[in-house]
Amino acid sequence: MELYNLKPAEGATHDRFRRGRGHGSGNGKTAGKGHKGQLARSGAKKAGFEGGQMPLYRRIPKRGFTNRNSKEIVAINVKELERFEDGAEVTVEALLESGAISHKKDGVKILGNGDLTKKLHVKVNAFSASAKEKIEAAGGTAEVV
Repeated sequence: MELYNLKPAEGATHDRFRRGRGHGSGNGKTAGKGHKGQLARSGAKKAGFEGGQMPLYRRIPKRGFTNRNSKEIVAINVKELERFEDGAEVTVEALLESGAISHKKDGVKILGNGDLTKKLHVKVNAFSASAKEKIEAAGGTAEVV
């Protein structure tokens, strides 16, 4: 193997621009780094450092906290179940496929807003009392998974 045989690894990106090769290159002398200052030095600048100005992360007030044990439940109303066929089984996966919900996170809860005219077998994580009542009044079943 010779030097002229060497090639960069497959998928590697390589900047072909040669810095610091004279004034004619358009990027000579300071090699595009300007004159002195933090950006001209070797080594990376500190993340969040704003040149002595109070950094953004220290200017913004810190309030409250995020509970690590909280669950994100996706809520959907009874009227959204009208999109299913009469006698269909409605699960979390079926709701995702139909586009009634875009994600499921930690669970799905059916709320009681709207009317239901079809007999459905609904199997999700939670129901409100009015939603369960409306599903059963239409002749369907509400099962907690």
